[in-house]
Parts: sequence; structure tokens; C-alpha cells
Amino acid sequence: MIGRLQGTLIEKQPPQLLLDVAGVGYEIELPMSSFYELPGVNETTTLLIHMVVREDAHLLYGFISHAERDLFRTLIRVNGVGPKLALAMLSGMNCHELVTALQQSDLTALMRLPGVGKKTAERLVIEMADRLQGWQATSPLGEKGGYTPVQATHNAHDDAISALISLGYKPVEASRLVQQVATDDMDSEAVIRAALRQAVSR
Repeated sequence: MIGRLQGTLIEKQPPQLLLDVAGVGYEIELPMSSFYELPGVNETTTLLIHMVVREDAHLLYGFISHAERDLFRTLIRVNGVGPKLALAMLSGMNCHELVTALQQSDLTALMRLPGVGKKTAERLVIEMADRLQGWQATSPLGEKGGYTPVQATHNAHDDAISALISLGYKPVEASRLVQQVATDDMDSEAVIRAALRQAVSR
């Protein structure tokens, strides 16, 4: 199993990237909280990996911190929560916010996340209660992160909408969120960050 990869960042298309490791390109999906921390294209980065093996595919999920990967692995043990939903949850909230919402049984906050309805939120609170005992709530990730923003392009809005759809938002909702927050000088990552904040603060 793959637990860690270090290589050159070749492509960034939120929430997926292409990492070149000794000439082999690995497609990896990340929660947006980790994506914001990435360096620029053609720079070296190290990711912690969770690998999912299916009959039709080997899927790689990457994380900047051990806390994010640990919480991801805990989430996918909950009945009805798969990797895609766990990734969306960690994109909508950082570890600190998500753990706090679960520990405080904040169903309203959880239900703002894409794909999380009332029943799923209730199940998460119940099943995560014991699993979060002893969890050291980490501080939120830094606002600026370690990546170098790229110059905005005319495709930034479309890229942001595509990323939100990949995270579980419906196309109409994704488009509405982007239109509410996007300005011409924002790159796609900035638009996604603002849209996700807007979604969870409603």
C-alpha cells in the first residue's frame, strides 16, 4: 500500500492533481483544505496517502497533515460515508471545525456540507462519538497556505464550478455559489475557497 508520495507537481485541477514521482504520474484527489497548502506547479511536494483498491480502479487520496488523513480514515468507517463524501466534508470544513461540529452534535452545520442530509448527520454524530474520544482538536490550517497563487484566467470560474461539482454540489448550486463570490481578479482556488465558506455559513 502507498502511504506517502514525494514528487513534482505537474498539474493542479481542484480537487485533483498529477504528481510526478520518478517519472510515474500519480492522479491524487485532495480535500480543498490540503489543496490550498500546495506549492506551485513544477515544485516539489510531499503528500500523505490513503489508497483505496477497487476491482476497477486504484484510487489515491492525498493529505498535507496526519490529522486530516486520520480524520478521513475515521469518517469512511461510518456506515454510508465513502471516500468522496469524506473528501467533500473535509473540503467544507477544516479538521478543527469538523471535529467541533461532531463533538457538539451540530447537525445544522453538518447538513450544510454537500451530500450530508439529516439522517447522515445524525449517523455521523452517533458513530463518531466514541471514535473522537481522545482526539486532539488541531488548530485550523493557516489562511495563506504554502502555495503560490497563479494568475487568474477566464476559466477560473468554470474550474471552480467543476471542482464544486466534483465535491458533491449540484451544478445549479455550484454555479450560484461561484457567481455570488467570484470576481475577475480571483484565481480558481480563491473562488473555491470563498464559495465553500459561503456554503457552510448559510
